Amino acid sequence: MRRLLVIDDHDDIRENIAEILTLAGYEVFTAENGKRGVEKALKENPELIICDIMMPELDGYGVLHLLRKNETTVNTPFIFLTAKTERTDFRKGMEMGADDYITKPFDDIELLNAIEIRLKKYDILQNKYASDEKGAGELISDLNASGMLNLDPNNYETVELARKQNVYQEGRRPKHIYYLIKGKVKAFRIHEDGKEYITNLYGAGDYIGYLPLLENSAYEDSAVVLEDAELAQIPKDEFLNALYQDIRVATKFIRLIAQNVQEKEERLLQLAYGSLRKRVAKALIDIHTKYAAGEGKPGSTLDISREDIAQYVGTATESLIRTLSDFKSERLVDIKDGKIRIADLAKLEHLLY
Repeated sequence: MRRLLVIDDHDDIRENIAEILTLAGYEVFTAENGKRGVEKALKENPELIICDIMMPELDGYGVLHLLRKNETTVNTPFIFLTAKTERTDFRKGMEMGADDYITKPFDDIELLNAIEIRLKKYDILQNKYASDEKGAGELISDLNASGMLNLDPNNYETVELARKQNVYQEGRRPKHIYYLIKGKVKAFRIHEDGKEYITNLYGAGDYIGYLPLLENSAYEDSAVVLEDAELAQIPKDEFLNALYQDIRVATKFIRLIAQNVQEKEERLLQLAYGSLRKRVAKALIDIHTKYAAGEGKPGSTLDISREDIAQYVGTATESLIRTLSDFKSERLVDIKDGKIRIADLAKLEHLLY
């Protein structure tokens, strides 16, 4: 049962709201003024707070200020409830971190809808997402589904690209974030010695190229199609405006990216200092997770060329082939008609430790 707190100095209004919410299936706590409201919030740790603005001892703005400074309530959804309708009051509340603003008189449905929307947002921001493009894509998809973002890929123009066609090129300024509807894409950089190094692999459902948009910088790598692809193109300004309209959504997304950057740095360290066997094992697991396991087929073949795997590992193709031959003899992988299939994922993962 979801726990809500109602703070209002008018007894009739406070009890009426509590009764409505209780009938709707919520567990409700109440407080008759701002000071008691802060105390009750810190004691009961509610999942959402509904608070009047004009109250004795401590007004709604003071309540919000104190709760946003406390670690346990900093992200708790907060809805202002007031008879004030001036735009300055609305702006002040939202700038302080309120999630919504309902004016009296209001009907029951309006209140319940506002609560439902804010609880969905709270749940999404509490969720743990993988710190990669798939995790970022799931976060954006969940925010879209909840109505908190309006970045549905179906609403944007799409482009179809054949194998080996460029999605974007290093040094160019981004104009879009791309959503990969179908197909496979690799991102890569060219070393000064002319060798190609794969920085990332993308599959259906991934958002591509958001980091340079957030940094307002040029692409640091290039992206090319591995398998005929269809991509939705979301304009840069629409993506940034949607993301930054809510600071907590933006913070969640940026933290996810920070984790992704850290993992990529760890991968670079592994490429520099890890043994070839570990690097190949990690690459096969990454590709399996990205392409084979994602299709719901644990035994699927890794439909990617030896050359691309070698570029992902950072080794010569010949060295990769020798290592794959060793893995085959150890029954870690199967190789049939040139296709690689992971035979024992657990043992392959054990090589990483």
